[in-house]
Amino acid sequence: MNPLPNEWAIKHRADKCAVTQRPFAPGEYFYTLLFHDADGYRREDLSEEAWANRNDNIRPFSFWKTRYEPLPEEAPEPLAKENAEQLFRRLIASKSAPASACYVLAAMLERKRVLRQVKTEKAESGCVLVYEHRATGDVFIVPDPGLRLDELEAVQNEVAELLRSAA
Repeated sequence: MNPLPNEWAIKHRADKCAVTQRPFAPGEYFYTLLFHDADGYRREDLSEEAWANRNDNIRPFSFWKTRYEPLPEEAPEPLAKENAEQLFRRLIASKSAPASACYVLAAMLERKRVLRQVKTEKAESGCVLVYEHRATGDVFIVPDPGLRLDELEAVQNEVAELLRSAA
């Protein structure tokens, strides 16, 4: 069973502050806030000024500070990396995605420095990992399936088969 169907993919990093509408400058620090409401997860990116002036009574599900870097020009990616990322995005958006496969793909993409884990949060359904795509700023919520060491090989084989069929 998928604990967070249709809620995992969150819009990518904004190029301007959600409050002031001022564009972020390259290298500028800003805050990303995730809110969990009736429609799922919502992302807001705030400048340091907007962060300092925000209403402290409105509490996000999660938040972190990061540096703004404009999106790099599209560079051709090696095929295997592209397939892993495409598969991850397809599975994360799926209603019936196996949480263990999403978890292993997220770990693979983290090792390749495509994703970075920015937070670990407790949710009603267990622990979730918050990942940010390094290039685009897209945010993904990945449930931790609590894999045991003896289950890892089967999940790795499942992911390898999914990657072979995606090629």
